[in-house]
Amino acid sequence: MANRNTTLFGIGMILTAVGTALTALFDGKPETTADFAVLVPAVLGGIGLIFAKDAKKEG
Repeated sequence: MANRNTTLFGIGMILTAVGTALTALFDGKPETTADFAVLVPAVLGGIGLIFAKDAKKEG
């Protein structure tokens, strides 16, 4: 983990996106569907935050 805050925000972003999609898929209402056009960029953004190199380098 380069920076704990950035990594935790990335994990939170992924969990929120996946949780929202799962809620839409399994809520029992046929008129609600998961929006994969929002899910995919959110997950990719979260992955980018997990691997971000934003911490100060020593030496």
